[in-house]
Amino acid sequence: MKEIIYKEESYAIIGAALEVHKILGCGFAEKVYQDALEIEFTQRNIPFQREKHLPVSYKGLQIKHDFFADFICYDKIVIECKAVAGLLPIHQVQTLNYLKIGQFKLGLLINFSQQNLEYKRIVN
Repeated sequence: MKEIIYKEESYAIIGAALEVHKILGCGFAEKVYQDALEIEFTQRNIPFQREKHLPVSYKGLQIKHDFFADFICYDKIVIECKAVAGLLPIHQVQTLNYLKIGQFKLGLLINFSQQNLEYKRIVN
């Protein structure tokens, strides 16, 4: 059996997201959930960086348009927040790109716009 990567940290992050969803429910814009999640992370002492700049290079040269991860928690987990009708494969690919570019091992893709919080663990 494989060990779950960053089990305690991801459990804490998902717990914070569940609290945000419990209080706000579904139907808000993505930025509202990000703002609430920032408050929840702070209250729970979960270390994070919001809208973390991840430079993108092409053939060894940095291109002018970069990625910005919604959150990087514990300096090692990418958090991608969505407020959509349902998670699509393109959302998983986007999160995987963040992992590759930033050389991270784990991403959590979280969708707040469902009756129940929807999330996926994405491992690079």
